[in-house]
Order: sequence, then structure tokens, then C-alpha cells
Amino acid sequence: MAKDKQYRDNAQKFDRDRLHSDEEAIGIIKSLGTKKFDETVDIVVCLGVDPRKADQMIRGTVALPAGTGKDVRVAVFAQGEAATAAREAGAEFVGADDLAAEIEGGMTDFDVAIATPDMMPTVGKLGRVLGPRSLMPNPKTGTVTPDVVKAINEFKGGMVEYRTDRFANVHVPIGKASFGEEALLTNLRALIGELERVKPASSKGKYVKKVVVSTTMGPGVRIEPSAIGTTED
Repeated sequence: MAKDKQYRDNAQKFDRDRLHSDEEAIGIIKSLGTKKFDETVDIVVCLGVDPRKADQMIRGTVALPAGTGKDVRVAVFAQGEAATAAREAGAEFVGADDLAAEIEGGMTDFDVAIATPDMMPTVGKLGRVLGPRSLMPNPKTGTVTPDVVKAINEFKGGMVEYRTDRFANVHVPIGKASFGEEALLTNLRALIGELERVKPASSKGKYVKKVVVSTTMGPGVRIEPSAIGTTED
């Protein structure tokens, strides 16, 4: 698809081949003109892992200190008291077999799916619908839990899921174009810090190989991995 004029103009405002510090990259992102809507700021991190090997598949969640700027819609598979608690905590969709039937019918108007452990036999039947959309509840991401209220609050408060794709890339939204530079920088560093924390022992060579940040419709800005600060900076 051809790039629009604004994309081409923005791509000429900086050296796309240069590796920038994280502060420089966020500064460039903020200086570029954006669309009329509040674009998401995304980061793509290429890791030195082999996702075909189970012990090198990276997956988990990280709390972004400045939040995501997005209203997160949550679906919860629960019954009884857990279902009542989920509704009171603000989950948009709560149910058991009835919710499963809605999803089988094509309803996927939510960003995160959470389930209590006892509901997993029901949820497991939805793999062909939830799996391709990365919505399948999983204990590794905190979305299979008896404490649904905690999970709802975390995901609505800025918790995001990360995982390597088949090319060893991790693609995560770190905020909105309307965020201040410091907020975006804090979120970026929190994500990189988390990825460093979960580095597999079997990963050899350079671990964080490439980092690119961009807005939804904007050109990517490359970051020198070694020039990324910490959240304590």
C-alpha cells in the first residue's frame, strides 16, 4: 500500500538509518505530525531467541507505569461470587457458558479475556476463536486466576501482554501520541527492563538485537539497544 504524503514528509525529517538513544527517538516521535486521531505509539523489539524452542519462547505481562491511554475492555469467564465481583470491578462482559456461546457466535468486542481456573474446560473450546486473536486466557499472563478483580484492575490500569512472534519480534503498544515524552520514555524502559529480566538462560549472543518505535501511521525510528536507559534514570 502506498504511503501517504504525511508519512513521506515525516520520514524525511530524520535519518532513518541512524541508531538513536531512547530519548532522541521519543523526541522525534513527538515532533512528527500525526493524524487527526490520537495515534498509538508502538515498539517492536527483535530478540536473539529461537521461538521454535519452548525454553526460548518469551511471553508474559508488564505494567506500564504511565498506562496505555486506552480504555481496555475486559471479558471474564466466571460463575457465582467471582462473576459478581468481576461485574463490580468493571468488566464489560461476564459469564460462563452464555459468554462462550456469544464468542462462538462471533462476539470478540474485548481486549483481554480473563478466566477463573474452573472455567478453563469451557474456555478451552474457544481456542479457534480466541487463539488467533491472542485473547486466549493463560496462567503465564495472569489471565487465568481465582483473583479476577486484581487481574481486571491490572489490565485496565496499564498491564500489557508481550510475546515473541515466529520471527522473534515482540510488538507492544507503549502509549499514545498525546503522552508526554517522559511518560513514553518510562513505559519504553519498563518494557525493555522486563524483557531483559526474562531473558532465557539458553539464549546466546546478542539478546536485544533491534528496537524500533513508531506511531500507528508513522515511520519507524531506530534505537540503539545499548543506549536505552533504565526506569531509575
